Amino acid sequence: MLLALAAGILSPSVDALSLQKRSDDESPPRVVSLTTQRRALSDPGTLYFVNLTLGTPPQQVRIHLDTGSSDLWVNAPSSTLCMHRDEPCAPAGTYDANSSSTYSYIGSWFNISYVDGSGASGDYASDTISIGDTTLEDFQFGIGYSSTSDQGILGIGYPVNEVQVGRAQMEPYENLPAKMVSAGQIQSNAYSLWLNDLDANSGNILFGGVDTERYVGPLYTLPVQAKGGVYCDFKITLTSLVLGDEVIADDAALAVLLDSGSSLTYLPETWVRKIYREVGAQYDSSNGAAYVPCALASSSDTLDFTFSEPRISVAMDELVLNIYTAYGTRPTFSNGVDACLFGIAPAGAGTKVLGDTFLRSAYVVYDLDGNEISLAQTNFNATRSSVREITGPGAVPGATRVADPVKATAGAGLVGSSNSGGGGDGNGVGIAGKDGDEDENAAVTLAKASMSAPVAWLAFGAWYLISAI
Repeated sequence: MLLALAAGILSPSVDALSLQKRSDDESPPRVVSLTTQRRALSDPGTLYFVNLTLGTPPQQVRIHLDTGSSDLWVNAPSSTLCMHRDEPCAPAGTYDANSSSTYSYIGSWFNISYVDGSGASGDYASDTISIGDTTLEDFQFGIGYSSTSDQGILGIGYPVNEVQVGRAQMEPYENLPAKMVSAGQIQSNAYSLWLNDLDANSGNILFGGVDTERYVGPLYTLPVQAKGGVYCDFKITLTSLVLGDEVIADDAALAVLLDSGSSLTYLPETWVRKIYREVGAQYDSSNGAAYVPCALASSSDTLDFTFSEPRISVAMDELVLNIYTAYGTRPTFSNGVDACLFGIAPAGAGTKVLGDTFLRSAYVVYDLDGNEISLAQTNFNATRSSVREITGPGAVPGATRVADPVKATAGAGLVGSSNSGGGGDGNGVGIAGKDGDEDENAAVTLAKASMSAPVAWLAFGAWYLISAI
């Protein structure tokens, strides 16, 4: 789930990848560690990306990392979008099949759409892919001969969610983590994601392992919620939500999607209304987003998410996001107070999503073989590393399985069951202050001159898949 994509010089982002092979019990763990890079929300190319190469000789591309979809796709230089005279695809790079001696055509049924309305269509192909020092041959991916995004996506979700399964009724192919397993580079189809804090420029994804220095407190394991016995996305059950001393929701059983491709977090409208009252947020339905005084970032309150047993606390300074107009100035409320983007938005009728405004505060282990998610409070800006290998399904080192996890009774439908996703329409989302009293900032509107076209790019990302099926 993402935004309109990046402009900027292509710089190496895969600068910490190391592949370690185990030959005996004393050998280093067999994992693939990959540094992710982040662009600030003031840049239209926000969110988390990695660099990789495709083909022979290698062609470098910058790709957004997305746990909410399952296909890798890249733009072709001959696409209508990329051939525009301002060369929008140049910063991220493209893949030219005719320039690769190891390219192989598979079929023309690649056609993917995301909940924000973006998408790509073209061919499935296979070629050699390299990520740092890791190389995989005959790797299947999509080529976007027609697309609406100037940067491709690396989907690392369940293979059953691939385009060729839903659209062509074919068997899944091995996407990146599955291919790493079959190639013997990791032992289990599992990976850990550590995004680090909002001020950090980089994070880490660790395929096949866990880094125990990058979280604090216990690491709890929960079941992924299935639909009709099918595991197709990373939904777990959210049971309560508390903001400071105010209970937003209790005794809940809501399925929520963990999605690195979503820049914001999307929750039920009734919950969001309570949160907005507490923080004095001003909701703008035209952008599907809320704004708060930037000073809210200094609040000591936290937004606490509980999942049966594990609790993840998100500080206010992780939810208050700096934004700027195209002229480099801060948007303001009509009373002159600086306005910042708030990291929670209403989901409307669509999937409830825990995006990057939540995930930065969590250390998350995605165990696709075991159909489990392990969660812990993140350790921001960790300087040490202690990597342990995941050796098989349900074998996350150091994790404690929740004894009696709550099963979701709401929100567990398959992604793709609704065409309304992250944004919602915001009907009824109030801007009244706490306890029903008007807040001094909630009572004013965003200054029209400050908030016009310069922030039209606030279509924050809804890049989980809606139409592979």
